[in-house]
Amino acid sequence: MTAIGGIVSSGGSLLQTGITNWDFSRDVDVFLALAGIAGIFVGFAALIGLTGEEEVDTARFIDIRGVVTIGLLLIVVALVPVVLGRYGLVGHTLWLTSSLIFLAVLWTVSIYGMRRPENRAAMRAQARAAPRLYIFFWVGLEAPIQIPLILTVLGLFPNLEPAFYLTALVFQLFEAAYVLSELVYWRIGSTKVIDEGFSPD
Repeated sequence: MTAIGGIVSSGGSLLQTGITNWDFSRDVDVFLALAGIAGIFVGFAALIGLTGEEEVDTARFIDIRGVVTIGLLLIVVALVPVVLGRYGLVGHTLWLTSSLIFLAVLWTVSIYGMRRPENRAAMRAQARAAPRLYIFFWVGLEAPIQIPLILTVLGLFPNLEPAFYLTALVFQLFEAAYVLSELVYWRIGSTKVIDEGFSPD
């Protein structure tokens, strides 16, 4: 058993010493798995876009871009604590830095997206057409991403910071799955319409 940078290594596993007592190796495996799933989502979205390129309207194009963006963002932020951990960051310093990077990337992507007129128009159209789903997306999916990260930045619950970060990642994955499901149902619907001899809207 050896101790390096505040992390105890025994039998190939990593366990941070101190108050949080969290299993570093297990979290690394989870983060890598989430990054892999996000990569699959990105691939599915790209495939849907390529196979239905002539049928994709503005709303569906925004969904495709949304899945790709969310998926790529998830890959990056899932790997952030893994990389920082290898540089010796542990405990609150690790999760504070990772959360700040997560929020910075998330807000940058969101602000950039809001500046595009087609995205603003699509959001208004969705709010009018399906207000409950619109609220679900922002309250049920987006808020659980940002609130745990903000709590980590504030340092109010240091023992829960690893769980906060994992919660944000999981809801980021849920968000990607939600948008991807919209794409899949649209693709199934458009294919059914074509098979029945009608042109899709």
